[in-house]
Amino acid sequence: MRKCHASVATRYMETSEVADVDWENLGFGLIETDFMYVAKCGPDGYFSKGEVIPFGPIALSPSAGVINYRQGLFEGLKAYRKTDASILLFRPEENATRMITGAERMCTPAPPVDQFIDAVKQTVLANKRWVPPTGKGSLYIRPLLMGSGAVLGHAPAPEYKFIIFVSPVGNYFKEGLSPINLIVEDKFYHASPGGTGGMKTIGNYASAIL
Repeated sequence: MRKCHASVATRYMETSEVADVDWENLGFGLIETDFMYVAKCGPDGYFSKGEVIPFGPIALSPSAGVINYRQGLFEGLKAYRKTDASILLFRPEENATRMITGAERMCTPAPPVDQFIDAVKQTVLANKRWVPPTGKGSLYIRPLLMGSGAVLGHAPAPEYKFIIFVSPVGNYFKEGLSPINLIVEDKFYHASPGGTGGMKTIGNYASAIL
């Protein structure tokens, strides 16, 4: 696997230090930031160096593996601004390892740990003006690994994309964190042996609108 190198676009140098956001009323929703990271992997199983590009739509074939067969995984981690204005990441190597484990189960390639961590750092630094002030929230980081290549039959996609985008967020719940009641189930399994319930696959997080 190739190691990813620094590749911050020129536009980053032109942005102001702090984004124009109402930090006091920041919720948990998407706020489009300046940049995202993209790397590709072909049939040889090697990921490209990757680059930071302006945030925006991506092109996918209607027969992309991620659309037709849910060939994809995602991670979620956060960056925090400390009181000295530096930015802190919490154990990104654990997210990288979990993505690799999930990719192995899904029979798809995954970026190595060093490329994953370097890509996260690049994306956060390119969007550092969107990291909330200390105590006002965090910068949510969403790494995505998807089968972007066209495939008709049920088979691994010929191409994969590794993408990272970010968004400043507040608390996930509007009322803040509070204790919850739990029921421990010992008869039914969420993740059956040999399945993908224990992996952070896209298909495990489908939601319904009632």
